[in-house]
Amino acid sequence: MTHLINRTFNHDYPTVAGGKGVRLFDTNGKSYIDASGGAAVSSIGHGNRKVIEAIKEQAEQAAYAHTSFFVSKPSEDLADWLIARAPEGFGRVAFVSGGSEAVEAAIKLARQVHIERGEPQRVHFIARGQSYHGGTLGMIALAGPRPTRQLVEPMFGNSLSISHIPPCYAYRHKREDESETDYGMRVARALEEEILRVGPEKVAGFVAETVSGSSIGCAAPTPGYFKEIRRICDKYGVLLIVDEVMSGMGRTGYLFAIEEDGVSPDLIAIAKGLGGGYQPIGAVLMRDEHYAPLAEGSGALKWTHTYMAHPTACAAALAVQKVIEEEGLLANCRERGAELKKRLQERLGQHPHVGDIRGRGLFIGIELVADRTTKAPFKRTLKLAETYKKQAMANGMLCYPTGGSADSNEGDHIMLAPPLIITSEEVNEIVDIVERTLNETLAKIEK
Repeated sequence: MTHLINRTFNHDYPTVAGGKGVRLFDTNGKSYIDASGGAAVSSIGHGNRKVIEAIKEQAEQAAYAHTSFFVSKPSEDLADWLIARAPEGFGRVAFVSGGSEAVEAAIKLARQVHIERGEPQRVHFIARGQSYHGGTLGMIALAGPRPTRQLVEPMFGNSLSISHIPPCYAYRHKREDESETDYGMRVARALEEEILRVGPEKVAGFVAETVSGSSIGCAAPTPGYFKEIRRICDKYGVLLIVDEVMSGMGRTGYLFAIEEDGVSPDLIAIAKGLGGGYQPIGAVLMRDEHYAPLAEGSGALKWTHTYMAHPTACAAALAVQKVIEEEGLLANCRERGAELKKRLQERLGQHPHVGDIRGRGLFIGIELVADRTTKAPFKRTLKLAETYKKQAMANGMLCYPTGGSADSNEGDHIMLAPPLIITSEEVNEIVDIVERTLNETLAKIEK
């Protein structure tokens, strides 16, 4: 019997006993290759001694100090580290406890910037359908029309000023007569249409995952998409907020995923790979030009959290980031990611139930379909994603299958996001298990 409220009730979870490198072990001695880094969290793998020692050292000195009284050296050092590597124009960072807090903090900062600039009427935020930004009430509202939203939507009524545009999801939405670039321009311009519909003077910010995460499975932006988004935001004074909770901190082969798109946003939310699972931590980075009106105006944040800039969490995150840089893991991510995608294409590219293999770096999505020609998804009543996950664990692999990718209700995909330390041999092992598990799962649901 357990007193825990688990994610899924009436399910017997194995108990984790330890981890080393790209593997986790349960108390029965079973080994699992961590092909998803949990939920794209374990950036440097498990059991890294440098990070463990950094945590122990800081915990012995000062495990915690409230930010209304003190700053800490780890938080200052981590801030310096990130800003030195951030896109052009960024100069400030606030540390929180995770991804939901980070994105919500970015929205609250954007709102405060407009107020202190004398534009209090800017209250409206635009996001993308089929997105995911976290589990708080505000983030569920921001995440577009998902079944999860039905739980809390009656609480909001019409009080939240949030609307949505289509995601950049070329596999599902690009027309046959369009190039990827043309499609990207068309879907980006939906933002301008929505700004004009709402009223440009009312819009505070646009929020988007740089590379879509769990909701549609690693759908990368098309060429030029974010440059057009940046142009539109600049034209109407709208702040561009990118959510890199999953895709940031090296996951795509760049420390900040937006680097690959040649764009500098206004605020960036990061988490997951920031602390690599060794401590719960998230952050929001802010351009200097937006920090200035706050510093010259009220001179204080209009929101805070008890565990902001937690010294032990910051020490762990800094150690994780040093491992990524010192061990060349960004380059390894790009190289192993290319291998992983290539081998998946070779083994599954013509599979009758694999519609798309996509992503960047070690952030790969495999969309499963009932029919490759029509792209018709499997019915969710079959619970393909759930069955795949269970079978993968039986086969000794952890991955991140999710349902609803086609339209928020139907469809299934598998997300792969192994630690950045992965080797070519381990890539081959993952591909073998992915293919075997897919065939076994399809055989089960066909019965």
